[in-house]
Amino acid sequence: MKFELTILGCGSAVPTLQRNSAAQVLNVLERYFLIDCGEGTQQQLRRFQVPYNKINHVFVSHLHGDHFFGLMGLISTFSLQGRRGELHVYGDKRLEEIVTFQLRVMNCKLNYPLVFHSLTREPALIYEDNVVTVRAFPLKHRYDAPVCGFLFAEKERERSVRKDMAEAFRVPVAFMHRLKRGEDFVTPEGEVVANARLTTDPPAARSYAYMTDTLFRERFADYVKGVDLLYHEATYGDEFAALAKETFHSTAGQAARLAQLAGVKHLLLGHFSSRYPDPKPLLEQARAVFPSADLCYDGAVFELTAEKRKV
Repeated sequence: MKFELTILGCGSAVPTLQRNSAAQVLNVLERYFLIDCGEGTQQQLRRFQVPYNKINHVFVSHLHGDHFFGLMGLISTFSLQGRRGELHVYGDKRLEEIVTFQLRVMNCKLNYPLVFHSLTREPALIYEDNVVTVRAFPLKHRYDAPVCGFLFAEKERERSVRKDMAEAFRVPVAFMHRLKRGEDFVTPEGEVVANARLTTDPPAARSYAYMTDTLFRERFADYVKGVDLLYHEATYGDEFAALAKETFHSTAGQAARLAQLAGVKHLLLGHFSSRYPDPKPLLEQARAVFPSADLCYDGAVFELTAEKRKV
C-alpha cells in the first residue's frame, strides 16, 4: 500500500526551465493530497502522470503567488471536465475571498461543491479519515503571509490474524475483530492464548511533513518530531544566511539542523532560489550536518515503504 510523494515543482518565487513553482502530491493508500499549487501545476500533473481527478483535498501553505497561482486554473479545469465530487481547499481565510472574486468576475459557476477550510495560527488537526490525519502548524514568514506547515500521518493499522493459529485454537469468526485490536483469546476451557501467538504486528505507520517559506526556529522541530520524511525549504546556501534572514527563508544548513533536532529519518531539500541552476552545493552543506538528505527535482518520486514495526 503506497505512501508516495511526487514533486511537481521545487523552485522558489521565479519558475525556471528546470524547476516549476511549489507543488507536491502525496498519495496515502490511494488518497491523493495536493500540497501547494504554484503556477503550472496542471501541466506538471499531466507531465508526471498523476491521476489529478483523484485529488479531493488541496493544502495551501500561504498566499504568496508561487504557492497558489495555479489553483484557479485547476479549479476551472475540474469544472470543465465535469467534476461532481467535492473539492476541499485548506488555507488562509483570504484564499476563499480571492477565489470567489475570480469566479464572480468570470461569471463562472462550478459543477461541483468547492469547500474552503480556514487555517489559524494555532496547531490543529484539519483533516482525518480512517487511514490518515493531517495537522497544520504555524511557521514564520513575512508578516503579509501567515504560513502553515503540514504533517500527514498514517494511522496505526490493525494486527494481522494468523489463520493457522486461529484455526488451531478454534477462534470463532465473531472474535476475529477483537484479535485484530490486540485482545487475548480465552478458550472454552479457560486457557488464555496471548494475542501475540494468534496475530502478527502491522507495519509501522508512516509520516510526512512539509515545511516551506520559513525562518529557522529550533522550536519548530517539536511539530515534526520523528517523522519518516521531512521536506524543508532550502532557498539559499549558508553563504547567504543574512539574505535568508532578511527574506524570511532558510538555508540548507538550517534545514539540516531542523531535521537533526527533530530526529527525522530523511530530509528533502527544495524551494531553491533561481540563483542555483544546480543546487548540489546545497546538498553538500546539508549533508555536513544531516547525512540522510536529498535534493528535490521536478518529477522526483519518494516512496516510504511499509517497514516492520520495531519492538
